Amino acid sequence: MRKTSRLIPLVLSGVLALTAAACTQSGPGGETAKPDSTAAEVKIDPNAPGWKGDTSPVTFDWYLNFSWFGSKWGADPTSQYITKKTGVNLNLIVPAGNENEKLNTMIASGKLPDFITLGWYEDGVKKMIEGGMVLPLNKLADQYDPYFVKVADPAKVSWYTQPDGNVYGYPNAAASPKDYETSGDKQTSNQTFLVRKDMYEALGKPDMRTPEGFLGALKAAKEKFPEVGGQPLIPLGLHEFGDTGNYSLEDYNQRSSILQNFLAVPMEKDGKLYDRTTDPEYVKWLKTFRKANEEGLLVKDIFIDKRPQMEEKIAQGRYFAMMYQRTDFAAQQNVLYAKDPNSVYIAVDGPGNAKQDPPVLSGGTISGWTVTLISKDVKDKARAIRFLTYMLSEEGQKDFYLGEKGVSYDTIDGKDQFKPEALALLNKDRTAYDKRYGSAYTFWMLMDTTMNLKWAPPAVEPFKQLEDWTKGKTKSFSQFDQVNPTGTSEEGIIAGKISALWGKTLPKLLLAKSDGEFDQIFAKFLKDRENAGIAKVEAYRQKVYEDNLKKLKQF
Repeated sequence: MRKTSRLIPLVLSGVLALTAAACTQSGPGGETAKPDSTAAEVKIDPNAPGWKGDTSPVTFDWYLNFSWFGSKWGADPTSQYITKKTGVNLNLIVPAGNENEKLNTMIASGKLPDFITLGWYEDGVKKMIEGGMVLPLNKLADQYDPYFVKVADPAKVSWYTQPDGNVYGYPNAAASPKDYETSGDKQTSNQTFLVRKDMYEALGKPDMRTPEGFLGALKAAKEKFPEVGGQPLIPLGLHEFGDTGNYSLEDYNQRSSILQNFLAVPMEKDGKLYDRTTDPEYVKWLKTFRKANEEGLLVKDIFIDKRPQMEEKIAQGRYFAMMYQRTDFAAQQNVLYAKDPNSVYIAVDGPGNAKQDPPVLSGGTISGWTVTLISKDVKDKARAIRFLTYMLSEEGQKDFYLGEKGVSYDTIDGKDQFKPEALALLNKDRTAYDKRYGSAYTFWMLMDTTMNLKWAPPAVEPFKQLEDWTKGKTKSFSQFDQVNPTGTSEEGIIAGKISALWGKTLPKLLLAKSDGEFDQIFAKFLKDRENAGIAKVEAYRQKVYEDNLKKLKQF
């Protein structure tokens, strides 16, 4: 995201000065957008939610670039309630296989669904914006629903404003610097190093912060617990390997891997972005993982399994240890807890640097997790921006989180909160809860994880220990967000090549037969990325990082 700080006041003043309504509006390519018939029928009040002016039935196609998402709109009380209330029905579309292939195919076709939700770090975001395939939210709001300005976070709007002065996407799960000021002690991270509680305790709670202790614990677990439920134990689990790496070890695009943060590898030094990939502590631990493979402690499953396969094995308790995001296996943790509370996974101090510094975990950032965009092909511009505004508002957030009053929540002891039976199911079986109630952000496309703190119940086991462990170790990495070039720019093309190169190199490093072979593979990677033009990418990153610091100062 590249924009000089001097543009920010102009952008904000432009957004905050949204006018009531206009008959026509210039589109991102300078073309004149045709006004929706709906806009002419509804009197626009900038001080009132626009969606209330028209609640007639309309169905939007909404694409989520996550193959694992399985909930269906309209199959639960919450989505039914929201449709009845707003008139909006959603046809949720998810890719059946590889997300990148599906998204690229849609982009190449030149036609997109009405709404698109994908990770902010995905290259497709820039492709859609540069290709004029998505509409500026600020212009849609100006024409059809100026109430957007009252509910959108100015910091997030400014952060996502493009060099042309428009904002095309809005994030979910985003935390601004102000959020950290008001609730810093409550901020948590998803990044955890986990062990199966009963096995860990049976081994005497070994210290796994050093390479020797780490390897020793994995070996001891394999020897003491060779099988789980008649199937081989998997000593260590990681996130799935993808085209650009592995988030547990290093995702070259996101630059905020779990391992590097556990090692407290700095993101910058003396104002200059630091090359975490070549950090000696990080390389030492990659060699530790290589040694684990040499000793038979990395099974082939971890190199080929995707999330569904991993979830099945987590639910079976087959991993001894995992470097994994805690919320990604909530349903499976519940399954284990129901069978035996001692078989759950707990967070412990994992790999550490030589100084044994505490980990510096990544918390929510201003970029959030995903962004949602509205296609230029959207069937009803007015209803689309009004529904998005509703979702961002406190009313919408409450509906998506608590659901319908009397169904999944009620006013109990003077506070709006989940009904006891709903909360019990939420804590016991998340999958069943989603089907039975559909609230608690089953539909998370625009969830505000800071706003929902006012309604969120206290964490309970088997999740409380995981969440509490991250408190006090969690920091905002907002200033490092979106520094990677994407799209078809020279830097973007180079970065893409290097990311793909790293994605192929990382497994080879772990599968190397010796440290000597590891060194040769790693040296070749460094040489290849140098030849590919890494210097230009690093210069781009540094410039954006410095711009980010300026942008964040105003908040």
